[in-house]
Amino acid sequence: MKITRIARISAIGAIAALALSGCAANEAASAGSDQPAEGATALEGTLKATGASSQSAAQEAWVAAFQTANTGVTINYEPTGSGAGRENFLAGASDFIGSDRAFKSDEFAAGGFQMCTSDAIVEVPMYISPVAVAFNLEGIDSLNLDAASIAGIFAGKITNWNDKAIADQNEGVDLPDLAISPVHRSDPSGTQETFTKYLSATAGDVWTFEPADVWPITSGEAAQGTSGVVQAIKAGNGAIGFADASQTKDLGQVHVGVDGEYVPYSADAAAALVENSPLAEGRGAGDLVFEVDPAAAPAGAYPIALVSYLIACEQYEDTNKAALVKSYFQYMASEEGQKAAEDNAGSAPISAGLRDKVLAAIDTIKVD
Repeated sequence: MKITRIARISAIGAIAALALSGCAANEAASAGSDQPAEGATALEGTLKATGASSQSAAQEAWVAAFQTANTGVTINYEPTGSGAGRENFLAGASDFIGSDRAFKSDEFAAGGFQMCTSDAIVEVPMYISPVAVAFNLEGIDSLNLDAASIAGIFAGKITNWNDKAIADQNEGVDLPDLAISPVHRSDPSGTQETFTKYLSATAGDVWTFEPADVWPITSGEAAQGTSGVVQAIKAGNGAIGFADASQTKDLGQVHVGVDGEYVPYSADAAAALVENSPLAEGRGAGDLVFEVDPAAAPAGAYPIALVSYLIACEQYEDTNKAALVKSYFQYMASEEGQKAAEDNAGSAPISAGLRDKVLAAIDTIKVD
């Protein structure tokens, strides 16, 4: 799917406001940013991007607003999944990408980014969202589950919905005598890595596998992309899976156990986890990567939070492409851009303090 239009009604208000108060097509270079990209006047050109399907709803709002304010620009964002996005970026097939995880240290050290004229890249956390544990059980809208129970379900050790481990946490809920059908991603996915990191960190005695973007066991149903997982859960009574929360609103929701209380997902609760996490050390000025530890979630924080990144080159051979990428990144990071994503996707806006760091990282993109 190429997102090059106003695809959701909920984005229209943000788009209209930006069109009226933002830049005219032949004036400033970016919608919602304080400054246009250095050296830019009227922006023109096309950007091709691939990557995280979790960002789909946010990208719809971002692309529509940016193109409204910059009528000479076309941005094609195709939600191929994070793994495919990273492969495309390495191969030079995407001008920028979205990814539900940053490049790992060994991948980063290997370099070889074909789109870039140096090994330095920009990785900025632009989309923070809870990963919902969602289910399909007729007549049940929510369930309480602690980490050990969630891990047991996805490890294939808890196989029926009326299992005592589930019933004891849900007094008064009429749980059916029905097989549990867990659903996971068939494709490499940062959402999947976020979820398996949660399982490993909080229930390592039950989930004995390392965090990975590829599902480590053969049990359960595999589905392609966020949309595939959601469709599989909706299609099967008794199914349970995990996906970006913005895509699961019509499904039953798990309230996740944290220190004796059960926390429903919310943008604020996800932001609380991320804001209390340190940045990884040993990376470049444009490379902002959080080290999120689900086991260290503070009280009231939702412990399964996706930090999805936008990734670009610090230096492109084509300076016009660099100006387009820089201006688009500046818009996405702006207060207006984050509000548009929140309205359309339910994500958690980055804080003012983090925005300053993100904009400084984006400023490392060279446009001359």
